[in-house]
Amino acid sequence: MSHVTEGRLMHVDHEQLYQPWGTVTPAFWGLEHETSPTRSEARIPQVLRGRLTEIAATAARGRLPDAAWMAYQLDTEVTGEYGPEHLNTVHIREVRAHLAYLAGDHATSLGWYLHTARLRATIQGPGHPDTEEATRRVYSLWRTVPDADAPALGAEVLGAVTDIHGPEAAVARRTRKRLQALAASRAAGSIT
Repeated sequence: MSHVTEGRLMHVDHEQLYQPWGTVTPAFWGLEHETSPTRSEARIPQVLRGRLTEIAATAARGRLPDAAWMAYQLDTEVTGEYGPEHLNTVHIREVRAHLAYLAGDHATSLGWYLHTARLRATIQGPGHPDTEEATRRVYSLWRTVPDADAPALGAEVLGAVTDIHGPEAAVARRTRKRLQALAASRAAGSIT
């Protein structure tokens, strides 16, 4: 895939396009008017979007603990109203995952993203574009985890993506390949 930057054509690795926070746009947070909402935005009730906007604004002011608390409270309310297997629940839990990522808590963030990928697979099906994007997000986030923590967390990622997409899915193969590279690197480091 290529992008044009400052008049130059540059190659961008496909995996780099799926940042840990997914495809959150200013329109999602209600900060910018957009004429046609994206697939996910169209399903989020306006009142929920407003609360998510408050959480985002709190996080943007550097008050991550307050934003995390607000997200926890909203998660409790949304889960109580819609149940644990509803897209509104998925949306707020993805926000909780993102907040954990911003706080530098990769294990918690990855745990939330794995949870929401599984929820999306249950609600929308494993072949749904949102589910596929969620598992790519999980993989991308895992790639940013420090090497010391990556093998243990990678085993969780591999289990989840295999459960959702099967052992021969591209994301499962990439995860296995990365785990093998980490194991080889560790083995080489212990020999010297």
